[in-house]
Amino acid sequence: MSQHYTITELAREFNVTPRAIRFYEDQGLLCPWREGASGLRRVYSNRDRTRLKLTLRGKRLGFTLSEIRGLLDLYESPTDTVPQLHAFLATIAEHRKVLEHQLDDLNATLQDLARYEAQCHAMLSESDAVQVERT
Repeated sequence: MSQHYTITELAREFNVTPRAIRFYEDQGLLCPWREGASGLRRVYSNRDRTRLKLTLRGKRLGFTLSEIRGLLDLYESPTDTVPQLHAFLATIAEHRKVLEHQLDDLNATLQDLARYEAQCHAMLSESDAVQVERT
């Protein structure tokens, strides 16, 4: 049996704004149907919920919307996915390289900060020692 969701329910479940959900809809990542005489009420399916979940996961991992769209196509593709898998693996490898570089930069920065912190503590200790000698 298919479950249906309102934009408010999805926004609450995934801790995003309805505006973000509408943005993903505008980008073609979600396709709710319209309900009511005016057609203003959006109704989302299990498929939309899954696509939103994967979209948000992709954003957290740093993927672009285009890359996320490719991931969603891969997820839903019933045909031969070997070329899609190779393309997705290449995307993952590129992201891994970027993240590893950022991690190296962060580790270097943390080492610099630890060194500066130690220098500051040493200077404060010297200053405290000099003040004690003066008294």
